[in-house]
Amino acid sequence: MSKGGVTTFDFLGKRKIAAIISIILAIAGIMAVISIPLGKAKLGTDFTGGVAIQYRFEAPVSVEDARKLLEAGGFGDADLQEISGANKLLVKVKRSEGDLSAMSRAIGETFTSALPGNPYTIDSTTEIGPTVGKRLQRDAFWAVVISLFGIFFYIAWRFEFRFGIAAVVATFHDVLAVLAVLLFINSEINLMVITALLTIAGYSINDSVVVFDRIRENLKKQATTRSKEKQKESLVHLINRSINEMLRRTIVTSGTTILVLLALFFIGGEVIHDFSFTLIVGVIIGTYSSIFVASPLLLLWKGKDGRLIHDSAPESARAAGDA
Repeated sequence: MSKGGVTTFDFLGKRKIAAIISIILAIAGIMAVISIPLGKAKLGTDFTGGVAIQYRFEAPVSVEDARKLLEAGGFGDADLQEISGANKLLVKVKRSEGDLSAMSRAIGETFTSALPGNPYTIDSTTEIGPTVGKRLQRDAFWAVVISLFGIFFYIAWRFEFRFGIAAVVATFHDVLAVLAVLLFINSEINLMVITALLTIAGYSINDSVVVFDRIRENLKKQATTRSKEKQKESLVHLINRSINEMLRRTIVTSGTTILVLLALFFIGGEVIHDFSFTLIVGVIIGTYSSIFVASPLLLLWKGKDGRLIHDSAPESARAAGDA
């Protein structure tokens, strides 16, 4: 339904159903977070430790071809990264797959037997110890936590304390929900995924801020209007109206972003596959949370006077509105 080009969907009328969905996603996300230090999650080489070997080939070797060769040689979980313009290939193998020196020899033998006409040299061999992996896990955790605190202080300063709380809860929900999806499909969690999670936090808060700004704008208009009908508009209806007024912008922004991410996912190569997939899931969940999580949360922090923000209208304007 639409009125004057603006939709009139009752989003807040579905807030109880949305709350149940969000709680389930959040609990699943918490389980995913707990599974990481317990070793239950599928972690990348950066977190588990292993060996990183950089090969320099005489002729170019594509990542796809090298991955097929390693899968045939029993190294299907290896991480590969092509260094363009230098015929170099970086191969990372997890420590859990066996002895590091034996794995290095086995990988070299795989390339030698499968590519006899393309000799190689090893530029470097770097062992990633378990201590480094644990430190990276800790740093990744604090990176997410610090970003959430930064979001809270910005929104609290830009709007008001209760807006900051709602924004942080919604953003935290998005991070947990994405982790829940990754856990469900048994996707690998690596540094690229952590980077995507931080990007999702930024995207989610941007979408919420746009809706928050319209809510605050409508509240100020309500405080200064002479219309008794507008002044008596309930907070539920006002927030609902604000979401509908920004719905077209939200759909266009999220839709164009997903189109770009789909292009990265399908033609961007295996190296950024996890990164682009995580972003796609994050944009979808972030769009959902700005409508069904962040905005409904504002209803829980109404002031004693029933307002969401301090009434900044001059006394004369308020007196005129009451006349």
